[in-house]
Amino acid sequence: MKLTSCFTVAAIGWFAITTLLLCLPGNDLPNIGWIEKWHVDKLIHITLFFGMVFLFANTIADYRKRRVWIVWIVIAGVVYGIAMEFVQKYFIPHRSFDVDDMIADAAGCLLAWLWQRKKWYGVI
Repeated sequence: MKLTSCFTVAAIGWFAITTLLLCLPGNDLPNIGWIEKWHVDKLIHITLFFGMVFLFANTIADYRKRRVWIVWIVIAGVVYGIAMEFVQKYFIPHRSFDVDDMIADAAGCLLAWLWQRKKWYGVI
């Protein structure tokens, strides 16, 4: 299996797990006070979206197309994060709409983009 194929499988799996976690009903999530107090949930959002963009970015085999595709992957990640907040608000019991989660999702996407730029081109 080629390396990009491994990243493709990992990216799809990460996307599926992220979707599953974002669609869990609120009463299925653990109620741990320090998570809310220290805003650990925002770090979780950043990590989920960083991982998703990072893995999908590494599926791009043709280095000449990387600059364009990474931008589309980041845009898709940000749009997905926004859409999932609406899904949580209207379709997932005991979940709510949180603009801060959208910001954390976008931050994770942008951090992955910066990481890839540094890795691919040596610049941030």
